Amino acid sequence: MTWSLEPGYRRETLPDPESVGEDAGLVAKLRDEIALTGPITFARFMERALYEPGRGYYRQTAPGPGTAAGDFITAPEAHPVYGAAVGRLVDEAWAAMGRPIPFTITEPGAGTGALAEGLLGGLRDMGSALAADVRYRPVEVEPARLEALAERLRVDELADALVADDAPDDEVETGAVIANEVLDALPVHRVIGRPAGLRELLVTTSPDGGFVWHEAEPSTPALAARLDAEGVTLADGQSTEVCLGIDSWLTGATRHLARGIVVLVDYAAEPAALHGAAKPGGTLRAFARHAVGGDPFRHVGRQDLTATVDLAAVRAAAANAGLTLIGETTQAELLAAASAPANGKPGLTDPWLRGRDASLASTLHLRSALARLMDPRGMGGFRVLVFGRGLPADVRLPLLDRVRRPTA
Repeated sequence: MTWSLEPGYRRETLPDPESVGEDAGLVAKLRDEIALTGPITFARFMERALYEPGRGYYRQTAPGPGTAAGDFITAPEAHPVYGAAVGRLVDEAWAAMGRPIPFTITEPGAGTGALAEGLLGGLRDMGSALAADVRYRPVEVEPARLEALAERLRVDELADALVADDAPDDEVETGAVIANEVLDALPVHRVIGRPAGLRELLVTTSPDGGFVWHEAEPSTPALAARLDAEGVTLADGQSTEVCLGIDSWLTGATRHLARGIVVLVDYAAEPAALHGAAKPGGTLRAFARHAVGGDPFRHVGRQDLTATVDLAAVRAAAANAGLTLIGETTQAELLAAASAPANGKPGLTDPWLRGRDASLASTLHLRSALARLMDPRGMGGFRVLVFGRGLPADVRLPLLDRVRRPTA
């Protein structure tokens, strides 16, 4: 769930990444587990480092993930125009479905509520009929964050749309599931190519108590099977990451969706690029205080860990979950397509350029944010994948079409 320092921030004004320290209690727990069971998979290490109750990075209640005051900036935090663009996509899908009510939007990894605020505010500002009746269900691994999220929406009079994440297991719904920069934070295994075959990089402890890599036989044949299915052969010494949790996560996240769409946005790549020679060390990264690091064993519990998402694995997991691909685009293309007035609705940027509270400051903020959000070398290159369940095979969402640009 990550992006690095945004333009405009002076690095010397940001907290020192080294100042974040580590969670000593979590480090001790990991050492104890390794002493008891032997080396553990990196997926296990990453799961505990990020999601350990009371100690993991995503179990913090203070701002950290996704904010300028924390460790990295996500698209929804950069500017509410991003959430408004996603809202237009949802509105388009709702219209294609015949405008069903009730319609529930579920957001796993809702974080600070920035996406909810932009999306719900965007529906209201563009005069969508969905705005009055939509239900919004934020889902968080740390329940304490949900009250802060609700307070954020109350300020903008959007909190009436909120519903609790307490649906019975047998309840089915019509609506949408939106996961923005969630898949990249799912635990990954690390593997390395050797002449005799694939090996796995496990985590163990060194004599001085630090964490180090330990090469061993793969913990599961599913690792080699995934790479084989994608036609990937690692060179000797080449390492990469494999996420085996996408299937179970996607199945769980969409279990209540009987009819509707699933929107996944993340930095992602096709297998040939993700596991190719250009990435000899993989894509595992650590983020703390807007600085990118390569050592996952530092700042345990206090830094984000993330890896680029495998597009082929996502498509396969969606098919296994009974979802049908509707279309794919990029974040930049989605914003461009959503910006123009359409079907009597105002332009996406109108509230900040011509609205009641429009000002020079709001115009400059919007311009700066769009430059970041649409930069194809950064956030603009994030992939947007939209799947459907229970929809006609020929359903089409025009916002997923590439924008036609004039030629020279």
